[in-house]
Amino acid sequence: MANMAINWRELFPTKLTFLIFILYMSLFIGQGIFVTASQESNNSYSYNTVTVVLLTEVLKLLVSASLYLRDHNFTSLVKDVRKDSNVMLLYFVPALLYCLYNNLAFVNLSTFDPTTYYLLLQLRVVITGILFQIIFKKYLSKRQWISLVLLTVGCMLKQINFSGIYSDNNNSNKDDTLKNLAATEATKAQHFSQKNMNGFDFSISALLILAQTIFSCLAGVYNEYLLKDKGSDVNIFVQNVFMYLDSIVCNVVILLLQGDLFSAFTADSLQAIFRFKVIIIIVNNAAIGIVTSFFLKYMNSILKTFASALELMFTAVLCYFLFAIPIYINTALAIAVVSFAIYLYSQSPVVNLGKVRPPTSVSDLKSSSQDRKKLLDDEDTDLEMDMV
Repeated sequence: MANMAINWRELFPTKLTFLIFILYMSLFIGQGIFVTASQESNNSYSYNTVTVVLLTEVLKLLVSASLYLRDHNFTSLVKDVRKDSNVMLLYFVPALLYCLYNNLAFVNLSTFDPTTYYLLLQLRVVITGILFQIIFKKYLSKRQWISLVLLTVGCMLKQINFSGIYSDNNNSNKDDTLKNLAATEATKAQHFSQKNMNGFDFSISALLILAQTIFSCLAGVYNEYLLKDKGSDVNIFVQNVFMYLDSIVCNVVILLLQGDLFSAFTADSLQAIFRFKVIIIIVNNAAIGIVTSFFLKYMNSILKTFASALELMFTAVLCYFLFAIPIYINTALAIAVVSFAIYLYSQSPVVNLGKVRPPTSVSDLKSSSQDRKKLLDDEDTDLEMDMV
């Protein structure tokens, strides 16, 4: 029984890492709900979504710079940026990937309901596992791979139409009953009748969410690589400044390619953005960016994917009450399998601290990377454990 216990110490080395995990999960749940709530009746947007992503990156940049300037002066920030300009160039890779990911989030949430959207994104888990092994040279155990495969199977269950299977094996009266029930549920969720609630349908929408999945995998793992290896000596807030400066450039280029660079900042365009429903998206997504950097630095991208999986249950319930989006049998089964995969993974989680040590207090987040390296050199720690 001891082996079946959840290794909370390995999952969350300190209380602060657990708080980061909860905050990260809550913010992502809000993302899908806030974006969906901002849509028009035909599931389109009355505002320029690329501009929203750009303004989000600007807000992230201001917050990160402000946090750095609490303990340093502006001259110090400029010196650090110049000193580690090579790292800033490396950040163009994840910045571009996150730029594409964030813009595709608006596109795909106009096609899929939030629960289906998050379920399909979980297909990134296996890809992330493979990239994790290649980049960090840490190989997943058999149990970890089983949990990843189960998670993928759980996502696939979303596509199975159990109502269709049921009707094929029963008489026409039962078939009519099922159709009536389906019609009732469809009426209940008529505002979302144009959304895809079944999963992949071999259409352009499937290709777009597959692209978003790949961008997420590559960006998450590569960003973790920079945070823990190439850029481990750089202050985390300076790392964020690099990321968001590069992201702003990438979004400006997208607006330029679309021919919307100037029209996106007219009075009418900005008036459509400066509404509560849109501003809360900008603030929430900015918070996601800041929290994600701490998440990846002190935990890892595999645990990050399971945080996303946990969001499924809460998103499904909230969407049912807020938007009257029904929870079908395939959705419930998919969430159940994904939840079991999370439990299985929690028994032997991936531990990858790289060159950093998990924080034990908020003040630790502000300490320099050099201080953390000295701590690791001067004392042994049981936090950097090999994988089971």
